[in-house]
Parts: sequence; structure tokens; C-alpha cells
Amino acid sequence: MVDYSKWKNIEISDDEDDTHPNIDTPSLFRWRHQARVERMEEMDKEKEEMKKKRQSIQARLLDVKERIGKKDGDEAALKKELEKIENEGKELDRIENDILKKEKKTPWNVDTISKPGFEKTVINKKAGRKPDENLSEEEREQRMKQFVKENEKLCKQYGMLRKYDDSKRFLQEHLQLVCDETANYLVIWSINLEMEEKHELMAHVAHQCICMQYILELAKQLDVDPRACVSSFFSKIQSCLPEYRQQFESEIKGFKERIQKRAQEKIAEAVAQAEEEDRQERMGPGGLDPADVFESLPDELKACFESRDVELLQKTISAMPVDVAKHHMKRCVDSGLWVPNAADMPQGADEEEEADAAAAGTASGAEKTDDAKSESAKEEPIYTGVSTEDVD
Repeated sequence: MVDYSKWKNIEISDDEDDTHPNIDTPSLFRWRHQARVERMEEMDKEKEEMKKKRQSIQARLLDVKERIGKKDGDEAALKKELEKIENEGKELDRIENDILKKEKKTPWNVDTISKPGFEKTVINKKAGRKPDENLSEEEREQRMKQFVKENEKLCKQYGMLRKYDDSKRFLQEHLQLVCDETANYLVIWSINLEMEEKHELMAHVAHQCICMQYILELAKQLDVDPRACVSSFFSKIQSCLPEYRQQFESEIKGFKERIQKRAQEKIAEAVAQAEEEDRQERMGPGGLDPADVFESLPDELKACFESRDVELLQKTISAMPVDVAKHHMKRCVDSGLWVPNAADMPQGADEEEEADAAAAGTASGAEKTDDAKSESAKEEPIYTGVSTEDVD
């Protein structure tokens, strides 16, 4: 026969309208609920204390029995201790029975009237991480160019964001940016900004780049799609431990140092390339640089070319040893400092015409030397691009 008596003693639910009109119903319901919760917490606390006492008594009982078996100590005292522990156990049994009776008589309420028969939790499995594609350098470069063409504006918008919440929202709206190509683009952009001496903007873009690299690294560790790690990364970085924050800031600092070093290398390479191009333009017919040849001449020959005095040049050359004079004049001809055109003149030309030709050649060589010096002294502004080879 089914016992229905337990259904006769049920506490009134909090949502039943049985209060007096002069009583504030919501306040009464809150007080009822709070009182019921406190009673249940007190009951649970008593059960927990009884459980701890039970464990303590069992441990002591086991220890005393073991000592009696090994005859470790006074046997009479041990038996007396054993009897005391057994009495404590009996008293504990009585208290537990009282608690069970009290719990059985406690009216049911909305929190205890029913229990779930079964529970089932279904968690959607995150998408797995795509395997790394074995692409050639040309294919990677082509894919990078296509990505920049389609998403360059979005990458720059992400790079300019300053708040974590804004970055999180932006990436969740444009999940195609959560990839290696975005990180590579931000690296290249950071190098260009450093070369343009926009240091503060470079530091900010570098911060966004490190955030993207952390997301990609987190996806590798969890073996999931990087797009599934956007929310977890920004949640973690905003409430992380000081050690994690320090590691993150240290990574940003190291990255900015590498960017600055690479930018200096690019500038040095560009300057060297520009100087080499200017040098190639200055090259004489013999493949020598007139500026270098002029600097290697003896002081007396330098004075001749600087003053454009043909007569002084002839005297200086005649005063030199033949082999030394030939060596210096050959270098001057190969570099274009001296343009000998006497061979082009008809036979029988007098000495005055030869002097005029030599003077003309010397003057043109001196002018070329001055041009070479002025060109080498100029400092043109350098505008250089950065290729994907700069990606670390």
C-alpha cells in the first residue's frame, strides 16, 4: 500500500498568494526563502560534522586495535581506551538517528520535493585544426598577395584597435583574419612604420601582432581551429595572473626590439644599394670610380685637377718617375678624370692645339670629379618597401 502521508506536510510555495493585504508579499517570500535556505544549510553542516567525527572514531578505533594486537603498551589501558571509543561510536550512532528522524519530519519544499531522475550534458566538439599545407615558397607568396589584396583594409583596422574588447569583437565579426597571413602582414607593417620613424604607432601594431600570434599558438597547443580561440584568449589576457601578464609584456618588448633591428638592417641595405647605383652611374670608361681615383692621387696631382691647370699638370707628371706617372694617368683615363682626345685630332697639330685639347680634357675631368663629389655628398630620402622575406 502506498503511503501518501508525506504529501500532507509540504511547505507553502513562495509564489502562492496567501498573504495579508497589509503585508509586503515580495518581502515575505524573500524572508521565507532565506529562512528555509538557512535551515537546510544548518542541516548540511550537522551532517558534515557527523561525517568527520565518524572518520575520526574509525581511525582511532583501528589504531587502538592494532596496538592491542601488537601488544604495544599497557594492555589494560588500551582496552579501556577501546571501550571509550566504542561508547563514543554508539553515541554518534544515536545522534545520527536523531538527525535522520528530524530530516524525515521536515516538510518538503520547492527545493526538496523532487530530484532529477537523470542528467545529460551535450557539448559540441570544437572544429579541429586544419593540418599545415605543404606549399612551395611561390604558392605561399601568391596566397599572401591574394590575402593582402582582399583583407588589407581590415588588417589595418584591427592593427589600430586599442581595447581588448574591441579587438575581440572585431575578430569575431571577421574570422577570416584569424590566420598566419594577418600576423605576417602586421610584422611587415611594423617594419615599415619603424623605417618611417613612426615609433609609437609601430609599438601599437606590434602589440596587436603579438595578440594574433598568441591566438595562433593557443590553437596549436589545443589542436583546434584558431577561430575557436579568440574569445578564450581575450578573456584570459584580461584576467590573467601577474606571471602571465609579465610574460606577455616581455614577448612584446622582444618583438619590438627585433622589429627595430630589422628596420635598421633594411635601411642600411637601401643606403648601400643607393650608393652602389650612384657609383655605377659615376663609373668611367675603364670601370673605375672617379671619386675613388681622385682620393688615391698624390696631393700634387690633386692640386692640378682642382685648379684645372694643364701646364701645372704637365710639369707635375714630368717630374714624376715614368712608371708612377703612367700608373696614375692610366687610372685617371679609366675613371674619366682625364679625357685624352689628341688621337682624334689630325696629324701635324701644333702644341697649342694639343694644350687646348689637354686643357679641355682636364677641365671636363675636373668638372666630373666635382659632380661626383656633389652627388656622393647628397643624401636623398630613402623610400623602401618590405617583402615577405622580412617575416620572422
